Amino acid sequence: MNPNEIPVGIVGLGLMGCSIVTCLLIAGHPVAAIAPVPADLDHAERRIREHLQNAWQNGIIDNEPEYYLRRLIISEDYSVLHPCKLVNECTIENVDIKNAVYRKIEQEISADALLTSNTSAIPISQLQKLTQHPERFLGLHWTEPAHTTRFLEIICGDDTDIQKGEYLYELSHLWGKEPILVRKDIAGFITNRLMYAMYREAISLVENGYATIEDVDRSCRNNAGYFMTFVGVFRWMDLTGVPAYHTVMKNLLPTLNNSTEIPELIDKVVREGGKGVLNSHGFYEYEPGEAEVWEETFKEFTYDIRELALKYPGDIVKRRLAEKKNQES
Repeated sequence: MNPNEIPVGIVGLGLMGCSIVTCLLIAGHPVAAIAPVPADLDHAERRIREHLQNAWQNGIIDNEPEYYLRRLIISEDYSVLHPCKLVNECTIENVDIKNAVYRKIEQEISADALLTSNTSAIPISQLQKLTQHPERFLGLHWTEPAHTTRFLEIICGDDTDIQKGEYLYELSHLWGKEPILVRKDIAGFITNRLMYAMYREAISLVENGYATIEDVDRSCRNNAGYFMTFVGVFRWMDLTGVPAYHTVMKNLLPTLNNSTEIPELIDKVVREGGKGVLNSHGFYEYEPGEAEVWEETFKEFTYDIRELALKYPGDIVKRRLAEKKNQES
């Protein structure tokens, strides 16, 4: 697999689309980026350039932005997707909009090109029924910022050819990912199912007066946040003693929140127009300028945590064990 020989397309140049473009440029792909919303043309190149500049300054890439930008086409014209072997749709979570976008994409790409969606909420099995070739349709679920994180979910729908999922699994390692191949479609995929169980319990603890928002966030940062970059939940239970978790589950699981209703705490924020740092109103209130500093600090953090994570990749113990055996022999 040579990324230089695999043209890719990105349709949708919002916040997520721009960082995905950046990731693929860094990996070496020629990228055709489509702006279905004309307003995206006003900021897309600037945002991608800024991502590349930050990546260069932080040592992720060896060349200045112009080196990568020469492989990028930004356009409203879907015909630039014609040579693409892979197209990733990154539009808003609206089935009708995605359906219209898929029709435009499939008018341009060959029948053997892969078509994927960055949806985080709509089942892949539902979306692929909107396409001419459902067997070549998959989910590619990224997280922001796509060019620094190792996360990527590759989701097969009911009609997906599993070999195409396995191909993307191998290719995505060249994007700096430790990918997850979801072989059977399920609502929320893997990561969102885990995270939303945590979100629901966190809100429940606050709503029922057990802790403040600040205290729940401290608990997440200083417990799960302490080990999650190193290991996942199963390895953590192995490291800290499986029987203890078995004992706690007997008494704790029946007390956890299992409501199917949207909690009032988050519903109230949304009813009042809160969007978090985007408009300085969310679960927290932000004084003038504070939201921007949070965004800047998060950007800095993503590079720091990436450096630490790369020091301890998923197979770090296998590597060290092999080195130890070599030394002993």
